[in-house]
Parts: sequence; structure tokens; C-alpha cells
Amino acid sequence: MCQLYSKRDTLALRGKHIGPSCKVFFAADPMKIVRAQGQYMFDEQGERYVDCINNVAHVGHCHPEVVRAALRQMEVLNTNSRFLHDNIVESEANDLALHLARQFKGHQDVITLEHAYHGHLSSLIEISPYKFWKGKDVKKEFVHVAPVPDTYRGKYREDHPDPASAYAEEVKKIIEEAHNGGRKIAAFIAESMQSCGGQIIPPAGYFQKVAEYVHGAGGVFIADEVQVGFGRVGKHFWSFQMYGEDFVPDIVTMGKPMGNGHPMAGVVTTKEIAEAFGRSGMEYFNTFGGNPVSCAVGLAVLDIIENEGLQGNATKVGNYLTELLNKQKAKHPLIGDIRGVGLFIGIDLVKDRQQRTPATAEAQHIIYKMKEKRVLLSADGPHRNVLKIKPPMCFTEEDAEFMVDQLDGILTVLEEALGGKTASVISENTPCKTEVPREAQLELPSGGTADSRESSSKKRNGARADKHSLLSKRLKT
Repeated sequence: MCQLYSKRDTLALRGKHIGPSCKVFFAADPMKIVRAQGQYMFDEQGERYVDCINNVAHVGHCHPEVVRAALRQMEVLNTNSRFLHDNIVESEANDLALHLARQFKGHQDVITLEHAYHGHLSSLIEISPYKFWKGKDVKKEFVHVAPVPDTYRGKYREDHPDPASAYAEEVKKIIEEAHNGGRKIAAFIAESMQSCGGQIIPPAGYFQKVAEYVHGAGGVFIADEVQVGFGRVGKHFWSFQMYGEDFVPDIVTMGKPMGNGHPMAGVVTTKEIAEAFGRSGMEYFNTFGGNPVSCAVGLAVLDIIENEGLQGNATKVGNYLTELLNKQKAKHPLIGDIRGVGLFIGIDLVKDRQQRTPATAEAQHIIYKMKEKRVLLSADGPHRNVLKIKPPMCFTEEDAEFMVDQLDGILTVLEEALGGKTASVISENTPCKTEVPREAQLELPSGGTADSRESSSKKRNGARADKHSLLSKRLKT
């Protein structure tokens, strides 16, 4: 593929013209990706990487049916939603959801969860602790932050007799305190499974109890399905359905995957809430909302999910991958927890399992070493110690085996080098960052680095490498 600039020149031009707040993956050794197909991405050297993190390319990078749908419609018409056309759907998401919630009863306050992220608009940064606790912004008076319902590392853990009720009571207390201060709750918003917070799955019954308290306060429940909808959990098309038929949100937001990389978003709500918004006299319109090309793309994505059985694939491959990872947990003390559903999985890395001390530096080391093995992962969570796995939905069992095999080898070398102990690359007082330079080596009890121990393990790992030699060769084609 023809390139306008070399990787070095591209990086230099980015530094010159793009602000420093726009981060890149693997900052110490950025990747230049020139094309992608299915669950694979290719750099400027033609090296192929297994993509384990790009949930936006929901049905696979550059899916030919999505490309054809966009092309066909662009050859005919692209306009705005004030004209009638056959493809139109509602668009935009969390910002519109807030407008709907606030107009419904005239209330203003929003309850959100710790570490939550709901978007980059100013209105959404205000309800995203993941963002406003990092920057100079302060929490607004109308925003209330509830504990994330994390039963592994949170306030109420798996040994609590009823963590769902305990976490829901925290929301109830927030509502009572807000009312005592003369404030009124418009909405509670949460991802059905929290992504940036570290792949957190709330305990069964939590959302039902929260919805009860929020409805009692005159508010609505907003389920953010941007990261986890459209069949990613496998058994259900929407992640909120995992929690039972007795739980239905008042507003559901979606985006990213519904366009497979094409910018799209959508909001679904009840007729009552939509009509209340209409009665407010505020006409909703944006130039690109509901345009024919975007709608054609979204319809194509829905067809592909159904026609290629991708929801079933998420169940099959996700279960297999979880099984493989749990075997690694039994083998490697660095793995504290494996959690997830379908193709939405988190690996919580710890320095010791009893204290559950986050292994932040080790996580950063691992994602760089995985990159060298042609597997793309990222780390997230408040301590940046949770390896996120949310690949395109066409991810296969062979891909899962290859990914886990590389992870096994890296963990084996790292744990041998550390002699059963871990030490941090970053001072405990230093704020965690997404990227840690490759040059920053883990400190070892007996000197040396994890890299210096790798060669001694190669012979022992030969059989494991041979097992996937075919896929390894394919990755370099």
C-alpha cells in the first residue's frame, strides 16, 4: 500500500500538528497501521496483528458488506433528516439521553458511577469521573457519584451476603441526601458492564434495586450500551438483558459498533419520555442525524450480525477464551481475576492475590510484550492493571488460542524473572498512565530484567510455540 510519509515523518507531523492530549497506543513505540481486515491489523511493514481491543469494528475491520452499503448509498443520496428517506433512524446518544431525562420531569441531577466514562462532550465529561477526576475540572453540584458495584476490588466484595443490595443502598443514600439538599434526581446512568472502570459486571439484582430507588425519586434509568451492545455478550443482544426480564431501562444509548467504525449513535426510549420531550417545544435536529449513508451502514451491520451468526460466535469463542484464561489463572499468580461475558473480558493483574494489590507496571510490561508477539491488548481500570479483551466479533477460537499462548509465555518469563515477587516500574505516588515506555524495565530481586530471562525459557516454550506455528506464519503474511 502506498504511503504518503514514512513512520518517522508521520510521527513528527503528528507531534507538530496534533495536540499532546490526543494520545496514541504504545507511546514509546507507536504503531503505524495502514490497513485492516476482519480481526487483523497490518502495519507499514506488512506485519499482521491479532486485534483484541477494537470493539468499534464490531463485525470486523473493513467488512465488504458494510463498505458496499456505504458506497451504494453515497452514489444515490446523502442528506439530513428533514427530508424523507427510507433508511432513517434516531441518532446521537448520551447527550441526547440527558436532554430526554431532564425534560421528562424537569429534574436536573444525575447519578453516575465511579470510574465511569460516557463521552467527550462537555455535558458528558461532567458525568464521567473517569475524565473529570483526572483533569482540572471539579465535580459539578448536580452530579452525584456512587460506588462502582465491583465485587472483586470494591467496597462490598464476593464474600458479602448481599452485595447487590449493599451497593444499591449507596445509591438510595445519595438520593436521600440530594433531596435533603433541595435537589431532584433526573437520571441514573451506567454502562450495563463498565468498560473503562475495568470490565466490571454488577452483581445480580443491583440494577433492579437501583431502578426502583431512581423511579421513586422521579428519575429515569439510562443504560449505556455503547461498548457492550449488539450481541457482544453472546446470549443476549443487549447486555442489560443479562440481569433478568424484570429489568428494562427507560433509555438505552448505543454507538460505535453500530456503524462498524462509521460514526453512528442511537437512543431508544419509551413513548412517554419521547412525548414529554416533544411537548417541551425543543425541536431536536442535527445536520447528520439520520442521514441515509449512516443508516445504510447501520442496517448492513445488523444484517451481518444475523447472517454470519456473530452473536452465537461471541458465546462460543467467549466461553472458550474464558476457559483458557481461567487455566492461566490457576497457573500464574499475577492473574487475580478473570471476569466477563462473551467477547467482553477483563484480566485483573495483581501483585499478590490476598491483598489484591494492582499490578500496574506489570500490566504495561505485558501489553508491550504482547505487541511484540503481534497481539494487541490494552490496560484500563482505575489502576491501569486490567487487560481488556473486546475484539471484533469475528474473533475465532484459533485467535483465542494464539492470544492466550503468547500471554502464557510472557507471564512465565516475567514471573520467573521476578522470582515470585513483583516490583513497580512506577512509584506508588505517581499517577497511572496508559502507556509505560518499553525502556522502563521491571526491577528484579536478583538483578537483570525480564527481557534478559526470556532466552532461557525459549527451549521450554518450544512446544508451545510449535503448536501455533501455522498461525504465527500467517500473521507475517
